[in-house]
This record gives sequence, structure tokens and C-alpha cells, in this order.
Amino acid sequence: LPDRCRNFHCKRGKVCHADKQGEPHCICQDPAACPPTEDYEHVCGTDNKTYDGTCQLFGTKCQLEGTKIGRQLHLDYMGSCKHIPPCTDYEVDQFPLRMRDWLKNILIQYYERDLSTSGILTEKQRNKVKKIYQNDKRLVAGDHPVELLLHDFEKNYHMYVYPVHWQFHQLDQHPVDRLLTHSELAPLRASLVPMEHCITRFFQECDGDQDKLIALKEWCHCFGIKE
Repeated sequence: LPDRCRNFHCKRGKVCHADKQGEPHCICQDPAACPPTEDYEHVCGTDNKTYDGTCQLFGTKCQLEGTKIGRQLHLDYMGSCKHIPPCTDYEVDQFPLRMRDWLKNILIQYYERDLSTSGILTEKQRNKVKKIYQNDKRLVAGDHPVELLLHDFEKNYHMYVYPVHWQFHQLDQHPVDRLLTHSELAPLRASLVPMEHCITRFFQECDGDQDKLIALKEWCHCFGIKE
């Protein structure tokens, strides 16, 4: 009997199971049967419980399908659950400064990596980053005081526009509709929450019309980028 499950795709939290007739079906992943994980692969769910990994989290969510708890359970952030302090008004105001600097630094790292082995950025992207890269030698990556970041943003505004646009388009994958959904924002949020406790509030406040979608205009506005 050919293995009908081999090319049969199931969504996250489900696994393929062949019935008596050999027909493939998707059933919930048994969380207890997930492969063992290392400590650094632990994740925190929105129920504030630590799961051994995404397999266990999504398997659990699948088993709760159709219930309120199941609907509300998502990946909150990478790493074990910990106390995340509330984000103050002052911090949320500072957030775009650090985030802009961070996005710019990511692009510069990609550019530097591409100098030795090309592949991450397209040629068009590389040309855009090249100017930022050459200009950025004066503001070395690292923890900068807010005043310096603010001054640099005002003085070199044009350098920050592209990284903000670039990050939006990286996240806007399926379909490319110039709107970011909760799940499109999730990968960025999940990896940043443990370090940047303001990111959740930042994204909530970014959504000016509260329609649960962040349009390119709203995204740019949040980062202080004008039309």
C-alpha cells in the first residue's frame, strides 16, 4: 500500500493519518507525542503557559478546536513565559526610535553578508541599502541614547524610510494586499516580545481605525514616516 500521507499536507497542529482504506485524513497532533525539545525552543502561549515547543502548542490548540479557549490560544512569544512589565506611555513613545534603528541595522547586516555571499537581498534592495550602509558608518550599531536616535532621524530622515517600508513588505506575504493581519505580524512580535515588551501595545495603537489590520499608511505613520 503506497504511503498516501507522504505528500498530504495538514495545517499546523494537525498530522496526517491514513484510515483503514488507506485514505489520508488530518487529525490533531497529540501534544504528548511531539518530539522532545531543548529549553531554548520553549514558547509561551497567550494563556500564559509555557509549552515545550510550537508542536505542543498547536497540537493543544487543535484539540481545543471549536471552544472559546481554543480560539483564544495563540503563540505569544518565543521562550518560556515570564513576567512582562506593562509598557508605559513614555516607553511606547520611544519605541519607534529603537525599532527604526533596529530595522536599519538588520538591513545593514544583510547587506554586509551579501558582500561576501550574495543571496539575501535582491539587487534593487542592495542598491537602496548601499547608501544607508555608507552613511551609517557614523552611527555604529549599539544602544544609543534616545536623543541621538531622534537627532539622527531628523537629520537623516530619508535613510529610515526604506527599512520601514521593507519590513512591512517582508511581513505582507499572503496575499500581498498592503494590509498586515494579526498572523502576519505574529512572527515579528513573537521573536521580539521578550526583549521589547512594548511591541504589543505599539501594534495595537498602530491600528488607528481598530479594524484589526495595519495598512501601509498606518504602519508608516507609527514609525513617523510621512507620505
